[in-house]
Amino acid sequence: MYINDVHILYYVLLAIMGMLVGQFIDWCNKRLPEKKKIFTLEFFKQIRLNYPLMLINAIIYILILYIYGLHKNFSDNINLYKYLILSPMLLSAFYIDYKLHIIPNRLNLTIFEVGLVIAVIGGISDINFAINAVEGMLVGGGTFFIITLIGGIIARKEAMGYGDVKFMAALGLYFGFASMVSIIFMSFLIGAILSLILIICRRKKANEYIPFGPFIVISCYIAIYVPLNYVLNILLQIFTLGHG
Repeated sequence: MYINDVHILYYVLLAIMGMLVGQFIDWCNKRLPEKKKIFTLEFFKQIRLNYPLMLINAIIYILILYIYGLHKNFSDNINLYKYLILSPMLLSAFYIDYKLHIIPNRLNLTIFEVGLVIAVIGGISDINFAINAVEGMLVGGGTFFIITLIGGIIARKEAMGYGDVKFMAALGLYFGFASMVSIIFMSFLIGAILSLILIICRRKKANEYIPFGPFIVISCYIAIYVPLNYVLNILLQIFTLGHG
């Protein structure tokens, strides 16, 4: 039996892998903020299954396989591989930033290092792939760095944390220029809407800090699952009030 030209066995195997990785994410979420070792035997001694996170990551993996498929050539699977690798780190960034209002440097560095390796590997067969990755890094990190600087000058405080700047720069290596532009606009739009909802529902106060990382992560998943031309068209309709 095949689903979108991929044998169902691959979906089953990837779902199992997704659950295992989901449990590892739970471990990382506890260790990274405390700057403790990730790869240690303590993982097996103190393991407590996080079923919700395991299920969420399994579903994410299945959807990524369904959308990007499985091809014979390695280069044709580059998007599949990079998003399977990135997805767990996105979930970790979402959880840690939401709970502790930080994105650990170790996590940002890992995202950056892996993204750099992927950019180099993809650039071997297509130099434009590597160029697009570097452009994505510059537009993602550069935009948020400028916002942070302007916020510091005008409001005399960080408009957003430098962890977000590093996070966006690292993500740019995975998404490239055009997708990063859409992620930037989506993250601010989603952030404004959800922040307003939280304030109206009295879950947050108007002057209370709301972490921006989760909004970036949500935007990244939209960019992964929804074709870029659809996203850009929707954003154009929203920001031009339907006159674009």
